[in-house]
Amino acid sequence: MNITQKIAILAGRVKEQMQHVVNEEATKNAMVMPFIQTLGYDVFDPTEVMPEFTADVGLKKGEKVDYAIKHGGELSILVECKPRTTDLANTQFSQLYRYFNCTEAKFAILTNGIEYRFYSDLDDTNRLDTRPFFTFKLNDYNERDVDELKKFAKPVFDVDAILSTANRLKYTNLAKTAFANLVKDPSRDFIKSLAQNFYEGRMTQQVIDDFTPIVRDAMAQHIKEQVSHRLKSALATTSGEEPEQVEINDSDNKTSQAAVEENNDIITTQEEIDAYNIVRAILADIVDPSRIHMRDAKSYCAILLDNNNRKPLCRLHFNSKSVWRIGLFIEGKEQKHDVSALTEIFSHREALSNTATSYIE
Repeated sequence: MNITQKIAILAGRVKEQMQHVVNEEATKNAMVMPFIQTLGYDVFDPTEVMPEFTADVGLKKGEKVDYAIKHGGELSILVECKPRTTDLANTQFSQLYRYFNCTEAKFAILTNGIEYRFYSDLDDTNRLDTRPFFTFKLNDYNERDVDELKKFAKPVFDVDAILSTANRLKYTNLAKTAFANLVKDPSRDFIKSLAQNFYEGRMTQQVIDDFTPIVRDAMAQHIKEQVSHRLKSALATTSGEEPEQVEINDSDNKTSQAAVEENNDIITTQEEIDAYNIVRAILADIVDPSRIHMRDAKSYCAILLDNNNRKPLCRLHFNSKSVWRIGLFIEGKEQKHDVSALTEIFSHREALSNTATSYIE
């Protein structure tokens, strides 16, 4: 089982156990230790993962950091844990800061069991940065996040390789945050600069105010259209098919145009893609994940074995804004179940496994 599948399983388990994790010790045992183990480190080997790592720092004696991870016998990563309910954005990590400055570790992680903030000394050598260069959230991650996380896995861990891209990653994430804020609340200067490209009148405050909601909506629509287009192309490529094309000719223009509009109404969402990956992770021990395909339609999104409509593993009814449902196939008949969070799909592991096994047999 690869890291992507392990992370998906851990995310599902954390979702189910979250309400029972009420303090720091429970956070360590139920969330942080399994996360470290997912990266390939043996949490029960004190020569590799040292709990309650102690070092005297200046006048501070006997202070401890929760975990110190060694790689190849060298101290590489320090981990400081906070209770699950902690908001890391408003958390001080003075112990981690002091320990990092006096050890040979090149990376430090601050976590509440769900969010993992990765730090290094990119700004000033041997001094821990005040901002993380990478953040991974178990309850909100994508394929690119997993690719970055894989760099910290024991089999491929390479300090120089991580540091070579860490600085770019740090500023890329900051730029993404700035862009998200710009889309949500574009500044006056940005509105003015953009509007000057198509508005020939005098740029007064009233004109800028009038254009603000227009520009905000235009940016949101453009992003949505680009994402939809890329997802359709990616899914078609993954299934081994050419992206669906609709030809238009003069003799049947109205019918063809209707087909185009219907095709454009199909939008594969990130939630559907995440659910598809969860199903692949669940069934990885039964069938090669490459045999599991996704085929989106207007009314539902089908997950199929061998891209065969006669072998449906499940259907995702995610188009409704009020409720999500997953359709499971029991003895050939679809049974729908409400889903309030994607991780609840893991609770249907048995039904999915039985369906996949029945097709294989």
